[in-house]
Amino acid sequence: MLRSLGQRPVTGSDKDPRVAELSSAVSRLRRELAAHPAEFPDRGIAEDELAALAAMAVTGMPEVPRLRRSLLLIAGSIGSVSALAKGLADVRTAVELFGEPPRR
Repeated sequence: MLRSLGQRPVTGSDKDPRVAELSSAVSRLRRELAAHPAEFPDRGIAEDELAALAAMAVTGMPEVPRLRRSLLLIAGSIGSVSALAKGLADVRTAVELFGEPPRR
């Protein structure tokens, strides 16, 4: 499934499987966050950054530094909410599929 492992998108589809994984993980975490009953101070930040990640996935070619920045903001805002830990881990895994940001 991963292009980094030499595999290609499904025949007839030119969508990058990493983008599909990112989109799926972000959608799941957005649903989990929306269903989570507790309010916490940085919930709005998490919602905004998840929306930004979803928008980047729609473009099909997300910028790695921006992906990582959003991931850090999301982790910082919901990292202590254990009920969202699995969804957050899935988003992190999806972001990591894009590799490391270029070194400066």
